[in-house]
Amino acid sequence: MGRCPPPEDRAHARPPSFIEGTAVSRAVYERRWTTLAVLCLSLLVVTVDGTIVNIALPTLVRELGADIAQLQWIVDAYTLVFAGLLLLAGALGDRFGRDRALAAGLGIFGVGSVLAALATTPEQLIATRALMGVGAAFVMPATLSILTHIFENPAERAKAIAAWTAVSGLGVAIGPTAGGWLLEHFSWSSVFLVNVPVIAIALLAGRALVPRSAAPDAARLDLVGAVLSVAALSALTWTLIEAPHSGWTSVTTLSAAGGSAVLFGGFIAWELRADHPMMELALFRDARFSAASGSVTIVFFALFGCLFLLTQILQFVLGYGPLKAGLAALPFALVIGATSPLAAEVAKRIGSKSPVVAGLLTMAAGFITMATASADSGYSLYLVASVLIAAGMGLAMAPATESIMGALPAAEAGVGSAMNDTTREVGSVLGIAIIGSVVASAYTAGLADATASLPRGARDAAQESLGAAVGVAHQLGRIEGGQLARTAQEAFISAASRGLLIAAAVAVLGALIAWRALPARESAREVGEASPFRHADDEPDIALQPAVI
Repeated sequence: MGRCPPPEDRAHARPPSFIEGTAVSRAVYERRWTTLAVLCLSLLVVTVDGTIVNIALPTLVRELGADIAQLQWIVDAYTLVFAGLLLLAGALGDRFGRDRALAAGLGIFGVGSVLAALATTPEQLIATRALMGVGAAFVMPATLSILTHIFENPAERAKAIAAWTAVSGLGVAIGPTAGGWLLEHFSWSSVFLVNVPVIAIALLAGRALVPRSAAPDAARLDLVGAVLSVAALSALTWTLIEAPHSGWTSVTTLSAAGGSAVLFGGFIAWELRADHPMMELALFRDARFSAASGSVTIVFFALFGCLFLLTQILQFVLGYGPLKAGLAALPFALVIGATSPLAAEVAKRIGSKSPVVAGLLTMAAGFITMATASADSGYSLYLVASVLIAAGMGLAMAPATESIMGALPAAEAGVGSAMNDTTREVGSVLGIAIIGSVVASAYTAGLADATASLPRGARDAAQESLGAAVGVAHQLGRIEGGQLARTAQEAFISAASRGLLIAAAVAVLGALIAWRALPARESAREVGEASPFRHADDEPDIALQPAVI
């Protein structure tokens, strides 16, 4: 990559992949910032959907009769399929066109959104959420890989990645707010139907503005690796979600855990011997890449586990309606939007290590603050905790993402961006599964005595979720029902504190790893040193041609 040209020459600057003598390539280069806006819009719709459903969980308990395990699956079906297919989707985009992968993903996501809105049972909603995950798996890596190719100047690419990261964080943060407003005015199906017009705009704008992008020498697809990775992650997630119901030491749980370990072992063994592995495990020998990937995983592990709990606390403990609960999450979005550009600027000046470490420690402080809550705590405590968590996420995400992409050669942009996205989604899946399951076990145990005298059906329902317990309480007498609701709220807050302390511990561990493994200053690309995965004579692998979405 060339250095940023002097100010007087920038008007005539061209990226290294600029095709000599073609006005089309010049047009693509000159509209790169507009193209970025389209990519960010496409990214926004799939990241919003990762959390917009959280605010609807209490409504789904009432409308569809979902228990806590089904609520976990409604959230995790999306992120599980999303995570499992990202690497394969990135490889397919490299081979057949990242622009085509983006368009196809948006189309599948739109169909899944409509079907989700029509669901009448928790099982149907879980299945349609999985279909949406298929579409999202093609959208996210395509946006980042196209971005890394049209922004080849290091300074501009850093700014573009900071914008991409801010949008992804904003999508996570504004999901509850948007969902709350929709639930206040429309039915729960609106949280899925809202995707349709956004997708239509993204497809139309993409057709005009997103360039054709592919790797002409893309490696052969690793279908065996793809199947093994999806199977292993699915088995592990199922084990974690179902363990509170089957028993953590039951034959079912232990057998499923053993099967998950065998599948993960098989995946690693296959990737090490495959001629064209889906995941290039050698990349993890690069401390910059592995530490940054681990940081991203930890951020989303802790974040999604926390959001899964917070949306229920706001509605079932503080008594907020969907709109008020959504607005209560709005400061989260504002803080992420403010800190992400700041983190990118800090990383440019002093390197990625400091903002990533500071971000993870700030998130840990937020989780610890939230873990001190009781059933009598007001919104102010949750506001302080949310601001700390959002500030930490904003500080860590942009530098970590830039570190991941900076360790990869241009020819691996599709798979590289998919690996970045996979770390996010795997963290999200495991955060909800592990923290949700720990909370479910502690909540059920904490409510056992208070529900012992209830009829079996009411007792089982109350122990399945906080929302169901509140519903059972409303059917009892004023005194008995009030006592049950209060006990259920206290049990959930106590259980949530355990989950939040786990999130805090994981964030601190991530900060320690990042401190030891991330380089003090940026490496190969910024300072001109050789990278083990990039050579001085590497040439970009794409030709930028007219939009085809």
